Amino acid sequence: MGVRATGRKLAMQALYQAAMRKETAPELVEFINEGLFQNDTKAWALELINGASKHLDEVDKVIKSYSKDWSFDRINPIDKSILRLGLYELIHTDTPHSVIINEALEMAKRYSTDDSPKYINGILGQYVDDQCSPGS
Repeated sequence: MGVRATGRKLAMQALYQAAMRKETAPELVEFINEGLFQNDTKAWALELINGASKHLDEVDKVIKSYSKDWSFDRINPIDKSILRLGLYELIHTDTPHSVIINEALEMAKRYSTDDSPKYINGILGQYVDDQCSPGS
């Protein structure tokens, strides 16, 4: 797994832990600093964690608006963490949209339910179509 993919995985894990512990993700980064990860991986993970945490209200609004017929509180916590990370990255970084969505789907396949990739792809894909396409 590459530097950026590993950083995304670590960021998703921190966002998940924060949601489960009712803490903020930047408080939970010891596992990254103590892990045997490359410095570039750590830096990318911390950038994503801090950015997603800073913009949590913004990305949660987007999730709520695109999560049709499904209340925010019922979203699987892992899926919510993947969506928070993916939307933060779509809105606030220059990473290609296809890369962000592909990485989110890979995390969903690996760490969540069988239905999660379709759900996450639907929300992220629709957001990109609505907000990130030329002429939007």
